[in-house]
Amino acid sequence: MSATKTTRTSAEREAQAELTKTPPTSVFDLGPGTDSAEIGTQIYELIAELYPICRSITGNGFRKTMSLLQKQIPLTVHEVPTGTQVFDWTVPREWNIRDAYVKNSRGERVIDFQRSNLHVLNYSVPISRKMPLAELKEHLFTLPDRPDWVPYRTSYYKENWGFCLSHNQLQKLPEGEYEVCIDSSLENGSLSYGEYFLAGESTDEILISCHSCHPSLCNDNLSGVSIAALLAKSLAGASRRYSYRFLFIPGTIGSITWLSRNEEAARRIRHGLVLACLGDRGGMSYKRSRRGNAEIDRAVVQVLQHSGNAFAVRDFSPYGYDERQYCSQAFDLAVGCISRTHHGKFPEYHTSEDNLNFVSPASLGDSFSKILAVLGVLEENRVYVNQSPKGEPQLGKRGLYRNIGGHVDAEAREMAMLWVLNQSDGKHSLLDIAERSGIVFDQLQRAARDLEEHGLLKKQT
Repeated sequence: MSATKTTRTSAEREAQAELTKTPPTSVFDLGPGTDSAEIGTQIYELIAELYPICRSITGNGFRKTMSLLQKQIPLTVHEVPTGTQVFDWTVPREWNIRDAYVKNSRGERVIDFQRSNLHVLNYSVPISRKMPLAELKEHLFTLPDRPDWVPYRTSYYKENWGFCLSHNQLQKLPEGEYEVCIDSSLENGSLSYGEYFLAGESTDEILISCHSCHPSLCNDNLSGVSIAALLAKSLAGASRRYSYRFLFIPGTIGSITWLSRNEEAARRIRHGLVLACLGDRGGMSYKRSRRGNAEIDRAVVQVLQHSGNAFAVRDFSPYGYDERQYCSQAFDLAVGCISRTHHGKFPEYHTSEDNLNFVSPASLGDSFSKILAVLGVLEENRVYVNQSPKGEPQLGKRGLYRNIGGHVDAEAREMAMLWVLNQSDGKHSLLDIAERSGIVFDQLQRAARDLEEHGLLKKQT
């Protein structure tokens, strides 16, 4: 694919210049640092570091999260002022919270923000007064069907205040007067988002996006955030055909804000993934882009089909995470959403049980490896032209047939070469060949590389 000629920012031009220092490592082989167990542990440790922070769609909790991510990658943090028009939306006022509690008549904190930031309705306006239990109950949220769990609730765009607690805890509150305090502010400020750009050989881009606005929730939020950060860190050490853009944004309003400020950059996005819910113990799942059969959709299915693990693929719908903004009609970007158990389909979703015990290093490492494999397919999906198309070329005299050094997978390698030679007519990509032959993509990619080295294939530019 030829490079797209577009205007870049000065920072992106500087990043492009860094290609002169690019090491020879490929995306398919990023070395010991991508060992699944090792990388899974690193991702889990980053989740544990980020877990205590009270995040929201704006505010210092989000900024603190970006600051910690900057220890992993050179993230640029953008600030967009309150009141900025972003398409049909307006950047809201900034929310910050310092403390919150409900005290009983003995002065004891029966609901305490310091114990869990989920206890406060996210974006609660400040309040400080006393009230009877009956009035307080109008602002309390529980899960009667999960009586020991605390729900996560928000009120971003409608001013309100409230507390979340377990249903069992609510049942134990006696009648009487309670002191209610939410020490928060909702004032003009800004919306923050993080962005990291990695230049490649082409100006065509792959987008990796994750919502980074939830408070202490590990699977829905921090698994995607932490995998994206470690993925960016790993890709920085690889040679890259594509350029990569990583976005750490508040859900919905963040992607809308980025798109409104970067319409030209959005035109360079050829493939994209939204990362979410990647640390639980379920199988992988993928939601296709609006296009339904884009190269990213096919690449993900190719990897999952050959993974040996159970997986599920869902068609696009305009409900979910930020893929629905990237896939909105005017943009229609080829962006899908990759998860393990997808949102709303595990009982721990948006509750206190989405904690450090719910995610595992093994699942995180496996998710990382599969996403990296998808990027490898995109990086290596080339169209070739057979340079000896009149009949099957003699592979034996080139050391490519049967006697290829005693490889135990010699027969499979030979079959991969025959498929690549037969289909490389300048019209079919390696992914096309993988889908038709049933041969795993990286086997075909290695075959194509061997055939090219022996002058039997030529990349189509």
